[in-house]
Amino acid sequence: MKLRTKLIIAFFTIILVPIFIVYIGMSMFTSFQLRTMVRGYEGSGTGELFSGNAVQLISSMTAETLEEVKELIREDPAFFEDTKRLDMMNADLRSAYSFLVVRTGGAFTYIGSDSVSGNFLESLPAFGSIEDGQGVDYHTAENREYLIKQNDFVSDRGESCSVFVVTALYQLLPQVRSIFTEMGFMLVLLLVMVVLVLSMWIYRAILRPLGKLQQATREIKDGNLDFELDITEQDEIGQLCLDFEEMRQRLKDTAEEKLQYDMENKELISNISHDLKTPITAIKGYCEGIMDGVASSPERMEKYIRTIYNKANDMDRLIDELTFYSKIDTNKIPYVFTKLDIGSYFADCVEELTMELEAKNITLNYYNYVEPGTTIIADTEQLKRVVNNIVGNSVKYLDKRRGLLMIRLKDVGDFVQIEIEDNGKGIAQKDLPSIFDRFYRADSSRNSSQGGSGIGLSIVKKIVEDHGGKIWATSKEGIGTVMHFVLRKYQEVLHE
Repeated sequence: MKLRTKLIIAFFTIILVPIFIVYIGMSMFTSFQLRTMVRGYEGSGTGELFSGNAVQLISSMTAETLEEVKELIREDPAFFEDTKRLDMMNADLRSAYSFLVVRTGGAFTYIGSDSVSGNFLESLPAFGSIEDGQGVDYHTAENREYLIKQNDFVSDRGESCSVFVVTALYQLLPQVRSIFTEMGFMLVLLLVMVVLVLSMWIYRAILRPLGKLQQATREIKDGNLDFELDITEQDEIGQLCLDFEEMRQRLKDTAEEKLQYDMENKELISNISHDLKTPITAIKGYCEGIMDGVASSPERMEKYIRTIYNKANDMDRLIDELTFYSKIDTNKIPYVFTKLDIGSYFADCVEELTMELEAKNITLNYYNYVEPGTTIIADTEQLKRVVNNIVGNSVKYLDKRRGLLMIRLKDVGDFVQIEIEDNGKGIAQKDLPSIFDRFYRADSSRNSSQGGSGIGLSIVKKIVEDHGGKIWATSKEGIGTVMHFVLRKYQEVLHE
């Protein structure tokens, strides 16, 4: 549910639910109170309170007592002379804040309350002033309010008699006020309950996720990215938290990548320092031998100069790898793709490598199993770098007295597969998945014969993949290693 929808629901809930609850509560409470009052007054008619006519309400509550009086007059006109019967009737009215008054002729023969004065009695309505006892008179005496119901009749002796049912409003009204006080208290209680429920709902929907989000920002500010923002809400705040969690994960990944990158750079610097130091030390040694006159014969001088030249070439290759490595990181490898005959291209590469390898007592065999004229699209310079790096890596780890290298070209459908195999010491199975990673070296001894920056094969993988190919290796320890990579054949698109 969206946050906007929740706020709209909360707004209308705050307005409508209290009104509805208060209406139901007041109806039930008022009904209960009125039933209580009606039982006390021996009357009926609970709807009068809502009509706004309080006099009619109280009149209906005493109607039953007045009807009983009228019935007694018809059956036994002399009942008003029976004090015991009047006391019993008056006792029933007393709990309802009412009492009886009987007037015979001009004298009051029965007064059901001790709290009324003579002035009150003298002010009661005269005989016949309220027709047939159906009327109701609102009466005030000595600053007290009374509701008077009167029934007139003529006795057997011809005397004018009146029976009054008097209700002390000043005692009844506080009870009515207490009803509204209790209803007001109930209203406040219901409103508090509704607000608490809505507050808990808003807290769970808005404030709790915001609190977690605030805590997460503090964690990131303190440099801690190893936490998880667990939010399941599907509203706008929930989506914000999901985006925040994705940002945190990306920051963590970036930080880990940067840490790995820094470690790799440190390792690179360490490797380069070692690998540069070896040829430089050799160059310095041979130069000192020349300056000290150790190379006394032309043959020894030529050997020293050739060694210096070879070591300088090693340094040049190393610097070239570093330069190319920086281009890989910035994706600025200068490719110049052209169409070339792969058989002829590798024949030239093999011819160029053969002379160099023979000087190291290494045999290079070349086998071409592809159809003549098979072409690919490739950068000739970068493809040569791939071959040289693989061959150079194989030569570095040859441990046999007579080294052997084989280059094979195979036709595999839409691709040409190139295999470069050696008879070196091989690579352990646990190391095979990592040999194309940057700075990885299966032999970490870094001795002078097996040095290297550890980025040669990672450069090879990058170039092959940029050509749309794939590279992998197979190896058996003590037997040798085979590097496999495939390149897609060139196919002309025919247009009709």
